[in-house]
Amino acid sequence: MNEWYHITEIDKLDSPVLVVFPERVKANIQTAISMVGDAERLRPHVKTNKSAEATQLMLDAGITKFKCATIAEAEMLGMIKAPDVVLAYQPLGPKLSRFIELTKKFPSTKYSCLVDNISAANEQASTFMHNGLETPVYIDLNVGMNRTGIAPGEAAIELCQFISSAKGIKLAGLHAYDGHIRNKDLAMRTKECDEAFAALEKLKKELLKIGISTPNIIVGGSPTFPIHAKRKDVECSPGTFIYWDKGYTDLCPEQNFLTATVLVTRVISLPSPERICTDLGHKSVAAENEIGRRVFFLNAFDLTPVGQSEEHLVCETGNNHHHKTGDVLYGLPYHVCPTVALYERVYTIENGKVTGEWKNIARDRKVTI
Repeated sequence: MNEWYHITEIDKLDSPVLVVFPERVKANIQTAISMVGDAERLRPHVKTNKSAEATQLMLDAGITKFKCATIAEAEMLGMIKAPDVVLAYQPLGPKLSRFIELTKKFPSTKYSCLVDNISAANEQASTFMHNGLETPVYIDLNVGMNRTGIAPGEAAIELCQFISSAKGIKLAGLHAYDGHIRNKDLAMRTKECDEAFAALEKLKKELLKIGISTPNIIVGGSPTFPIHAKRKDVECSPGTFIYWDKGYTDLCPEQNFLTATVLVTRVISLPSPERICTDLGHKSVAAENEIGRRVFFLNAFDLTPVGQSEEHLVCETGNNHHHKTGDVLYGLPYHVCPTVALYERVYTIENGKVTGEWKNIARDRKVTI
C-alpha cells in the first residue's frame, strides 16, 4: 500500500488512535494564506487543533492573530506567546475572573473577548476596571446563526454607545459567525453570505454616522471563508482548514485543503458472516452525526456502520468478505474538531513513520487557570 495515509510502523500504535501528517498541515496553512492574500487578515480558530505544536506552525508561517472558544484554548495561545487573541465567547461570572487572571499571566498577549448585551457589558466593564484593566471587546452579532449575539440594529447601536462611554472596556470591532450558511452550491452559499454580511455593513455605516468607528471586523468560518476572503477590510476566522475533514471535503469541494488527520482502528471481532466489529467507539470519533456520517474508511469501501457503543463500531459487509481480526483500517472523521477533543494526544506521521506526538492540551476545561 502506497497511499498517503499508510503507516509503515503501524505496530507501534495501539488503536483507536488519531494521527496527524505535519506536511499536510503546513500545506493547508499556506493554502489558507494564499486564499486570503495576507496572513495579517487571518485569525484562525484553534478549536480544531487544540495543540501548541499545530498552532506554532501557524505562527511560524506569519499568522499572528487567533480566535478561541475556551479559557484553556486562550491559555494555550498565551503559553506560546501568540500576539493577538480573541476569546470568541462572552465571559461572565467565574469565567470572567479566569479571563482576567489569564490576561495578567500572559501580558505579552493582547486578549479581547465578545459581548452581546448591555448587562454583560456592564459586568465586564466594572470587573475589568476594578482590576485596573481596559480590555478590548467585540460586539457579537447574530447574522442568522441564532445561537448568541445581538441583531445588527438599534439595540446593537445602543450597546456600542454604552461601550464607548464605559470605563474598563473599549470597542475593538464587530464579530459575526455565520456557521448556519452551509449550502453545497457555492453560488447559493455566496448569495446567503452576502445577504448576512449586508446587515453588518449597514450597522457599520450607522455607527460611523454617530461618530463610532469599529476598527476590526471578524467574520466567517470554514464554509464562508473563500467568500469573506475576497473582502479586503475583514479578518477571516476559519478553523477546520488546518486539519480538514470528510464533512467539509464533501460540503466545500471548492476549497483545496488536504485531510491531515486519520483515525486508525482495528478489526477486533467477526460477530457474524456479514459483520465485523472495530474498536472505534463513541469515545474515539465524534458521534453527533447519524451513524453513517461519523467515519469514512479510506481502505475499506465495503463497510456500512450499523451500530456503535462506547468502545465498539459494528459494520455490515458483504458475504465472503476478506476482513480478519487484527486488520488495520484508516478512516477520516466527518467532524474533526470534536474528534480531536476525544484524544489526549495525536501522533505525527512523516514518510510513513511515527515521529512524535502533539499534546491536545486545550481539550481540557483547565490547563492551569
